[in-house]
Amino acid sequence: MSPGADVAAIIDGWAARGRPLAVPGASTVVWEEGDGAPVVCLHGVPTSSFLYRKVLPELATRGLRGIAFDLPGLGLAQRPQRFDYRWSGLGAWTLAALDALGLDRFHLVVHDIGGPVGFDVVSRAPDRVASLTVLNSIVRAATFKRPWAMEPFARRGIGEAYLRTLHPVALERLIRLQGVATTVPAAELQAYVPLLKRGDGGRAFLRIMRGFERTEAFESRVLGALTRRAFPAQAVWGEQDPWLRVDVQGEHARQALGLDEIVRLPGKHFVQEDAPAEIAEQVRRLVA
Repeated sequence: MSPGADVAAIIDGWAARGRPLAVPGASTVVWEEGDGAPVVCLHGVPTSSFLYRKVLPELATRGLRGIAFDLPGLGLAQRPQRFDYRWSGLGAWTLAALDALGLDRFHLVVHDIGGPVGFDVVSRAPDRVASLTVLNSIVRAATFKRPWAMEPFARRGIGEAYLRTLHPVALERLIRLQGVATTVPAAELQAYVPLLKRGDGGRAFLRIMRGFERTEAFESRVLGALTRRAFPAQAVWGEQDPWLRVDVQGEHARQALGLDEIVRLPGKHFVQEDAPAEIAEQVRRLVA
């Protein structure tokens, strides 16, 4: 079924806030708000930069330049058939996107699989990263198991059928149960489905889900880069997340970054929906 008028209007309004960004391999759309030090926000799945729509203005009010762009295969980005949708492929593309934006140095915020993608960026260009904020993400890649709600997408045949039946209202209910703790308008949560399926019915998303680099080699490379880093970092977690738990994945992040503590925020997996001002404040403090 096509999205309702309210959902379509929300997506159109969001698209109008962004601008096209030509990147080799796959063009995308970028959203920027504010001036000052650039803060690049990487999203995960099954979301897009739409997840940061409330965080970007909060960063701007704190004297920062909030930046978010859609990864290939998701949101308003292109979904080329010939593309490396593995985490390392998305990491290499992200560096090209940062080059296209003219960002020699930037602060980095990552979430969900935007974590391993961002960590891959750190491993490739550590001198360009000024700080790192990890939100509910994956650090121990080799032993990671997908949450039950995401696992079907990784299985051939089952994933295609699961995606075809994924209705905006069904995803909204799942997000309310597992992903958000606050009252978010229904149309905003339902908007995630047409943004996921836009253009190709979600085929590129399935390739991303099946391209997780859950290997010792990938994990060793990114953990080494995080350990050797010369910039400050923090782990900021929606403490009610049932998918990437603060006492498991959050603890993995704390250990990998050599931190004394995890900053716990009221919220679930999509903590950007629950606590955008709190996230922006934590980023501001780290940047300062």
